Amino acid sequence: MAPSVRRFSEYLSASDLRLTRFAQQLSHRPWGLNYFAAVSRLGDGIAWYCLMLLLLLFGGEVGQQAALQMAVVGLSSLVLYKGLKWMSKRPRPLAVERSLQTRVAPLDEFSFPSGHTLHAVAFTLVATTHIPELGILLWPFCASVAMSRVALGLHYPSDVLAAIGLGWCLSAGSTALMFDHL
Repeated sequence: MAPSVRRFSEYLSASDLRLTRFAQQLSHRPWGLNYFAAVSRLGDGIAWYCLMLLLLLFGGEVGQQAALQMAVVGLSSLVLYKGLKWMSKRPRPLAVERSLQTRVAPLDEFSFPSGHTLHAVAFTLVATTHIPELGILLWPFCASVAMSRVALGLHYPSDVLAAIGLGWCLSAGSTALMFDHL
């Protein structure tokens, strides 16, 4: 790696760590940590699986289409983020900065990108494309999931930002493909 690229990379990493520390300090109140821990656990999948089941059972044809698209996007997201984590092998902030504390154990070893955020964005976009009224519940939850990952010291802000972009692209791509075939 060229020296200037290395310096820029080191600068970004240091900035990411400072932002992570700052986010954790802001949320380091008992109610904040409890809220983010609960949201993070719901973002593990349970909220999304329940939503898909509800859409299948009570959403009619539109709900079934949304649930099917969410399942396809979910599997695609899983493959993508697992591959990126394996390639980047970026350690989590907790591994770099021992003073960071969390109430939620990470699901895997690596940080980039945030799988929770990627899924939250992709699922929220798919669901609200089909049923816009769900946005009133899903967008605040999606934002909370993304914020929880940094506030709990599990991800850097850049992990979350990258996951937002990836989730958006996967959702938009699947929606374009789906509606091209209808």
